[in-house]
Amino acid sequence: MRDVLDRLRDWNARGVRYAVATVVAVSGSAPREPGTALVVSAEGETVGSVSGGCVDGAVYDLCLESLRTGQAMRETFGYSDTDAYAVGLTCGGSIDVAVTPAPVPTRALEAIASGDRVALAHVLGSGVSTIAVWPDRHLGTTGTTDLDASVIDRARALLDANRTGLLSLPDCAGTELFVTAFVPPPRLLIFGATDFAVALASIGKLLGYHVTVCDARPVFTTRTRFFDADEVVVDWPHRYLAAAVESGLVDDRTVVCVLTHDAKFDIPLLRLALRLPVAYVGAMGSRRTHHDRLERLRADGIEDAETARLHSPIGLDLGARTPAETAVAIAAEFTAARRGGAAASLTHTDGAIHHDLVTVSSTPARRRSTLPEPADNWQPLLPRRR
Repeated sequence: MRDVLDRLRDWNARGVRYAVATVVAVSGSAPREPGTALVVSAEGETVGSVSGGCVDGAVYDLCLESLRTGQAMRETFGYSDTDAYAVGLTCGGSIDVAVTPAPVPTRALEAIASGDRVALAHVLGSGVSTIAVWPDRHLGTTGTTDLDASVIDRARALLDANRTGLLSLPDCAGTELFVTAFVPPPRLLIFGATDFAVALASIGKLLGYHVTVCDARPVFTTRTRFFDADEVVVDWPHRYLAAAVESGLVDDRTVVCVLTHDAKFDIPLLRLALRLPVAYVGAMGSRRTHHDRLERLRADGIEDAETARLHSPIGLDLGARTPAETAVAIAAEFTAARRGGAAASLTHTDGAIHHDLVTVSSTPARRRSTLPEPADNWQPLLPRRR
């Protein structure tokens, strides 16, 4: 839904009628997850996708039909071995798509865009009712007081658990409720205003993170360089991280990437980061730098169980050389860490392709490489005193 927010806000402002198609359930190797949306205006303009392309055309037609009749619709798309020309998913899985011609309330769209905790609840088959539910209030109605209370209660429970899903309403036989929970995006904290950080900030935004770049050197830490970042902060890294923790901005989805490659920045920062319940902590540097960094951390009182959480040298072994390639390697590693992926080629693995979010172990398995150890000849770029 986030990827169609701007268009929906514009359509609401101009009074454009539209239908929203939402993936409410998946099975097998489905291409998109529940909550993914495609929207179609009455004029035929479309944005978003529910399948990556293979059934979007059929869903587009359903949206136009829903707009014509004013009725909510629901359809399941799967793979057919018997009919080569049937609309379906070539991946072999199936998706359940619900279509409603009801506009999403503007206040809910604004809340999602601003990062508020809010859920959109839709009673499937109930027509055009959508209820927006916040932790302390709600907007909209199904038209029935008792049903509203049941919907709001269950939507709030899913919002509290940060879950999007389909569930039955036991007090309404045969009625299902689909809830899409929206929470602030996870944070990617990049420390070190380097060329690698420029590339990583861009990839982080593409992946849906709230990106912060922090460095104590104002000459390098500028909005001009980091135009993709949400925040560009000139401060000592450890001091900024401590303030972010105190403000409640750091949680178990947070990714910390230390690209400073300078002990006076790295050590105080890692001493704090490795003791936080974040999803990932990685630090840039050669293997020689890594071993020196570990010795400094241990001398500073950091235990082996804590240093074992550190991904260093940072990133997967992709043979990366350029800042952009290195950023891909780093992003691939923290994605695997957050999703529970093996970080191996799918050609040589079995089992599920898509993974749910998992709790990251505090002692991940160490990666090994057969590549030769690079020379530790990197020098920090510090402003010269005149």
